[in-house]
Amino acid sequence: MEYIIEVSGLKKSFTTKKSTKEVLRGVDLKVEKGEIFALLGSNGAGKTTMINMMATLLRQDAGEIKVHGFDTLKEAMKVRQSFSLTGQFAAVDDVLTGRENLELIAKLRKVPEAKKVAVEMLEKVSLTEAADKPLATYSGGMRRRIDVAMSMIGAPAVIFLDEPTTGLDPEARNEVYDLIEKLKDGGTTFFLTTQYLEEAEKLAEHIAILHEGKIVALGTFDELKKLIPAPKIEMVEKQPTLEDIFLNIVSKKSDSTDVDTAAEGGN
Repeated sequence: MEYIIEVSGLKKSFTTKKSTKEVLRGVDLKVEKGEIFALLGSNGAGKTTMINMMATLLRQDAGEIKVHGFDTLKEAMKVRQSFSLTGQFAAVDDVLTGRENLELIAKLRKVPEAKKVAVEMLEKVSLTEAADKPLATYSGGMRRRIDVAMSMIGAPAVIFLDEPTTGLDPEARNEVYDLIEKLKDGGTTFFLTTQYLEEAEKLAEHIAILHEGKIVALGTFDELKKLIPAPKIEMVEKQPTLEDIFLNIVSKKSDSTDVDTAAEGGN
């Protein structure tokens, strides 16, 4: 089994004039190459702090982090060449088009044939038709898809996704889920932090729960389910969630629009 991320004994505290807050208190975890790994935790649990240390944006107080075999403190430059980071908000230029955003990143990363790379990435994220529209006109889901596409340029071994669907509506979240699963099939490793539990359940092979500075549970979804008592079996009519209702209605409206459009074209 090959691990692409290895964390051991990780500690981090933040000190103010009034107090010292111990955010991480000895975290250990390993992420397998080519998997989607989800880190769950409440607000302030330290998820973004962990991402920042893995991405060499923040130094740990103690412990060791290796990304793609490189130590984040001793070999920071090699670590940076191994990953891409997608933060909580899309890091795109609203004035530029989708194509121009992708070409810019390809040139900054010194990837050959930037124009060709942009075309390929637009196809991967299903945004070819919107390629030459300014990012300011994109929906939230489209902006996030471009953001992830920018992270894929240069074929990084690891992509860190820090709460990638924050603020997106259910349809846009599903677009991002589909994209991540498609890109993962190409061998990329995704390290995902999220507060949406269904997001981790849907995407991740392994899930870790960070609580009070430590990993309190780690495993597959099926393994984690065994940590709680077996549920009582009762005959209860399943009621749809608001998300189920929303997606069902929107889906029907979209189908109806397609039919109407086709009918108009026939006339």
